[in-house]
Amino acid sequence: MLKISGLKKSYKSFPVLKGLNMSISKGDIYGFLGPNGCGKTTTMNIICNIIAKDAGRIDFESDSVKLGYLPESPALFGYMNGFEYLDYIGACCDYGGSIKERTAEVLILTGMQNNAQRKIKGYSRGMVQRIGIAAALYANPDLLILDEPTSALDPEGRAEVIDIVSNLAASGSTIILCTHILNDVERVASKVGILRNGIMAVEGSLMDIRKMFGVGTAVTVRTQNSAAATEVLQGLDVVKRVDAEYYGDVTAVAKYGVSEAELFYRTVNALASNQIVPEGVWFKRFSLEQIYLGINSGQLLPH
Repeated sequence: MLKISGLKKSYKSFPVLKGLNMSISKGDIYGFLGPNGCGKTTTMNIICNIIAKDAGRIDFESDSVKLGYLPESPALFGYMNGFEYLDYIGACCDYGGSIKERTAEVLILTGMQNNAQRKIKGYSRGMVQRIGIAAALYANPDLLILDEPTSALDPEGRAEVIDIVSNLAASGSTIILCTHILNDVERVASKVGILRNGIMAVEGSLMDIRKMFGVGTAVTVRTQNSAAATEVLQGLDVVKRVDAEYYGDVTAVAKYGVSEAELFYRTVNALASNQIVPEGVWFKRFSLEQIYLGINSGQLLPH
């Protein structure tokens, strides 16, 4: 669908993108992550040809790929209602079919059919985002780009927008989802790219990234003596590191290639050998948020 190679962009003398490589396949829900100012919006604006790149290549699978784009803060015409605004979008994009029918379709897709007669200026932030998504979807884009679609939404509004993305994903849409809400990305993304210092720090499925950084296997232990448990677990040759958790729990993170079964056996056996009785032992799956923070702090390094 889309391959980016060596993308560079500077604003005056300040380099934002320093050779970005990025690959998106048809049907991907691509979670595009990175700290503020790292170049995510710049990348999306270049993909949409809103701004020019300084260097690099952007290759689509064909010359006829259609894009739909929802910017972070969509500016809509408040004096229009939802029907009028989407009919206007249909006219602007020279929609080939019935504009009235397509407007009705995208309103249903985004759950806005019951609010389409209200003026946009009276919409909640969540309604504005949903109408913005409807506009981005209008021309049946091959690639839908959503920049912070859940930004500043309350939990209900955020859930509604992510449900829309989930439904689009189920229908085979290809989407770039840029957001700081990492739980949302973890829920819907099939592939993740983490941008850091103007380049792609890591890219792949969440499972692949866990394997790459050796954080796929971990065991958490709850005992009355967390200090002693920490010391014992740090001495195991299968353990990469030991992390302190809430309530005095400790988590042993396995070295790359160590299975869950081996880590569990070695952990329990080592505790028993040192007369430490665990109150609980359970496997732990590292969240995308933990991986993201570890990569950006430099604490997680790939194998």
